[in-house]
Amino acid sequence: MAIQTDVLAESIEAPLARLLAFEPGSLPVLSVYLDTRPDQHGRAADAIPYLHREFKALAETWPPSAPERHSFDADAARVLAFVTDDLAATANGVAIFACSGAGLFETLQLTAPFEATRIHVCDQPHLYQLVRMDERFPKYAAVLTDANAAMIFTFALGQTLAEDGVNGHKVHRVKVGGWSQARYQRRAANAHEEHAKEIVARLQQIVHEDAVDHIVIAGDSVIVPLLLASMPPELASMVETAQLGIHASEHEILDATLAVLQEHQAVLDGEKVEHLLQQFRAGGLAVTGLDATRAALANGQVEELLISSSLEDGPDRFVTLAKQTDAAVTFVDDPALLQAAAGVGAFLRWRA
Repeated sequence: MAIQTDVLAESIEAPLARLLAFEPGSLPVLSVYLDTRPDQHGRAADAIPYLHREFKALAETWPPSAPERHSFDADAARVLAFVTDDLAATANGVAIFACSGAGLFETLQLTAPFEATRIHVCDQPHLYQLVRMDERFPKYAAVLTDANAAMIFTFALGQTLAEDGVNGHKVHRVKVGGWSQARYQRRAANAHEEHAKEIVARLQQIVHEDAVDHIVIAGDSVIVPLLLASMPPELASMVETAQLGIHASEHEILDATLAVLQEHQAVLDGEKVEHLLQQFRAGGLAVTGLDATRAALANGQVEELLISSSLEDGPDRFVTLAKQTDAAVTFVDDPALLQAAAGVGAFLRWRA
């Protein structure tokens, strides 16, 4: 499985599926996560000294003649060559997975940064940070609109995937007062309603074509309520609102709308954990704790895994098992929420 992605990735879906399908063997799999954001002075991060140091220490854990050592040394050399020669200047996060003896070399370069630089060596790809990235930077549509025009951005993994414009019909005012004023107001109201419908129609296309799960709307105080009122139920359930000036830059739109989604997710996390605990107490379709959740994952019982972002006891195994059995994964950032469940729990498809 010698696959390499040299451009900034717009989705992790395909590479994640390939990595999940990797069959563990006797040779080590090297997983490297790099935070390559420039420092506060704009200087590019230099991961090479760190990689040399860590690779040297890891290599010495095998005898020089061991097949594991030969495979690891080849992987380390290839990773170093990639980081030296092939990093994109705009990449803020880089993930590399390698096992030369099994023909594995997969790289992802992302606009969004990984939370930390880490190296893992085990019998299969270490996927925790990759799956976590997908939840932290979801695919969504952001709408910034006034009464006459709207911009719709599709964001994912911290970058802009697409940008669409929707232009409404301007109403030209020729007189004031009396019947002319009333006609103008009616025409303006009709134009605003038509503009809202055009935006909603384009959003429906984007949701259908791009598999968008979230929508964030910001803009003019006149058009936003009309836009919300025009939403069909299937879109309305996806919508959050943000406070943004109509002349906000693309970067400002991304930052503000992503923050809204993350705040909303934090509220949902609390609600999910409370529901999980209620189900568990009532003997329903839920388990909590390390052993019970691990067993349910191994049995393919899990519908959704809830895992604390601060869990230290083998979080990667939980996440990998969940993704391999098509279970959803929710990372809970507030460690207090899952404290009573030892940091992990799951909703079940069925109970044994």
